[in-house]
Amino acid sequence: MWLIKFIKNWTLLCSLIVGSAVYLTFSRIPLLEPIGDTVGPRLVDLMPYVIFTMLYLTFCKIDMHNFRPRKWHFALQGIRVLLTALVVIAINLVPAADHETKIILEGVFICVICPTAAAAPVLTEKLGGGIATMTVYMIIANIFSIIIIPTFFPMVERSAHITFGFAFLLVLKRVLLVLAVPLVLALLSQRFAPRIVEWVKRRHNLAFYLWSFNLSIIMGLAVRMVSSTPLTGEALFLLLFLPLVVCIILFSIGKAVGGIWGENINGGQALGQKNNVVGIWLMNSFLNPVAVIAPCAYVVWQNIINAVQLWYKNKHGYLKW
Repeated sequence: MWLIKFIKNWTLLCSLIVGSAVYLTFSRIPLLEPIGDTVGPRLVDLMPYVIFTMLYLTFCKIDMHNFRPRKWHFALQGIRVLLTALVVIAINLVPAADHETKIILEGVFICVICPTAAAAPVLTEKLGGGIATMTVYMIIANIFSIIIIPTFFPMVERSAHITFGFAFLLVLKRVLLVLAVPLVLALLSQRFAPRIVEWVKRRHNLAFYLWSFNLSIIMGLAVRMVSSTPLTGEALFLLLFLPLVVCIILFSIGKAVGGIWGENINGGQALGQKNNVVGIWLMNSFLNPVAVIAPCAYVVWQNIINAVQLWYKNKHGYLKW
């Protein structure tokens, strides 16, 4: 049927639409609101377990011969730090009385500084990139986050009391639970449970569909954030539009740098696909919560870009960009 084919070709886009529609249905219809209030938080609590399972399934396919740091890993981290520093300088040049401009730039800041999304290996595999090298990059990106988050946040917001110790424990917990444990389990499975690994390899799209389910939940959270904002007019437009500009810039730089070493797909996903759940949490905890619209918008833009890339690859067999 054409509908099934359309859903397969545009799975990410369908996830965004479903997440938005489900949230609006269960938050705007009075009769369904109690169900939304009960089920919604449980779905959010389910997300880490879905990510864990998704990464285990993906890591089972890792080729250990490719599991080593590459030069482009560190080149992209240097670019990430440089771009973050430039945004911080711009924020500090804004007059104290210009609150709206600062809010907009804080939104850009959070989009740039966020680490790579946990789903990056899943989408990288679908696009034709390497799982192992992307996993190594994610670990390196999180280690860099231990340094740059506590370094830059106080420069953006003087009241952002985030210490090196707190940031270290925050990122360490994420690396261990979200990355290290499923990675170790997958490697053990390759060694001691090859039948499970073979079963996983035959289910090519299972991890991708799990990510799509998680994406619909994230989209529901994003719609809730955007619909509750007090901003209107030009500031709201810029917080929605500038993440698209940042997204295109990051994907383009990532592809250009990765392409130097023949890793343009990996490079684009590494720098462009962001963990916006972490960004939303950081924004709400340490910066102006109003600017949380920016990482929410980035969720939409990066997945629209990935959806178009997947459609193009499925149709033509390769990526043009």
